[in-house]
Amino acid sequence: MRRESAERKGRSDLAEGARGTDRGVGIPSGHAPWHAHVPARPRQIRAGASPSAPAKIYVEVTNACNLACRTCIRNVWQEDTGFMAMEIFERILQGLRGCAQPCTLSFGGFGEPLFHPRIHEMVASAKQQGANVELVTNGTLLNEEKTGDLIAAGLDRLWISLDGATPESYADVRLGAALPEVLANVRRFVGMRVPRQSPLPELGIIFVAMKRNIADLPKVMALAEELDAARLLVTNVIPHTAELRDEILYAKSLGNNGYYGAASQPKLILPRIDAHALREHAPSGRDWAKWEVQLSGDDRPRLHNRCPFIEEGAQAVRWDGGVSPCLPLLHESVEYLNRRPRIAHSWIVGNLGEYGLIDLWHRPEYGAFRERVWRFDFAPCTLCDGCSLSESNMEDCYGNTFPTCGGCLWAQGFIQCP
Repeated sequence: MRRESAERKGRSDLAEGARGTDRGVGIPSGHAPWHAHVPARPRQIRAGASPSAPAKIYVEVTNACNLACRTCIRNVWQEDTGFMAMEIFERILQGLRGCAQPCTLSFGGFGEPLFHPRIHEMVASAKQQGANVELVTNGTLLNEEKTGDLIAAGLDRLWISLDGATPESYADVRLGAALPEVLANVRRFVGMRVPRQSPLPELGIIFVAMKRNIADLPKVMALAEELDAARLLVTNVIPHTAELRDEILYAKSLGNNGYYGAASQPKLILPRIDAHALREHAPSGRDWAKWEVQLSGDDRPRLHNRCPFIEEGAQAVRWDGGVSPCLPLLHESVEYLNRRPRIAHSWIVGNLGEYGLIDLWHRPEYGAFRERVWRFDFAPCTLCDGCSLSESNMEDCYGNTFPTCGGCLWAQGFIQCP
């Protein structure tokens, strides 16, 4: 796609979106305790000039895992697996001490953090530095001992991945895991938490949505309510394999950043209205599906052409100490974009074995990248479906060089992380 035609299409999409603030509303009946949440734009961080340090650090303590989930990035890579050395983690702690504000440290990445034998020590050390600490896990290794260790270490939030609400649907995605065992682990965790008005650690649930499991979402919502979860995060699947191309729920939206319904679909324009009133009295989800719903007065920003990692001042650290601006650039991977394979090459700014975390943050090329992503003047690769340049993130037809972000599913609002 030539840049001129791409820009015309982009302006057309923006004009369409400007006719009404576009937020699709789908409200399952029978789940009044839950409210639909569209993430607002995070605090306006001009990351190229400030702040002086990252506000959130994603830490991959290992890229190894005890499961073989059909959705996992490890199905398409040939990388060695390993565990973060404590010397590398100490460099992260030194970086935390250099942060000007309390920093959030999120243990996760592309492995199972509870696989690391010293994970509870890492959590405790990060808490001693004043960080807010969260951890993402599949829950299979969350035995009584690990639960006690994490609670004693002061963990603030535990995220559990639940991609199904029945043993059959769960095992269909999480190969090698059993839902009854995971739920038993989570219930024990909930029972062992520090009793208070808002128990700690807080519990969050992550659901990766695709055609094969989306019918389970209402049941997962009910499970989350039963487990006293404070948050339920729904994200789309990343099609790392050809099989998963047919599982995505956003094929139409990929072709139009302004897409929230078919052109012939009637628009239902709602005023500002109490969410609980909608939940209590609204028609069923099937009736909502007939309409493209727009909320008048909703001034939240559109969810495309914005990087959640850059906007929240995030940084990602690989198990071997490699530092990247975001999770998508942490490892090289293959993902299917508009049904064609696209290689997302990793970009490592530097390694903590040689440089400090804050030193890497201030590298000129890193700061220039953050400014470039903030402007987001990248070719709309998710819209194009034709240019060979969209088959990787090496360059785009706007003249941008590696790494380019026009094909990033996170930046278009399809994928989200805790």
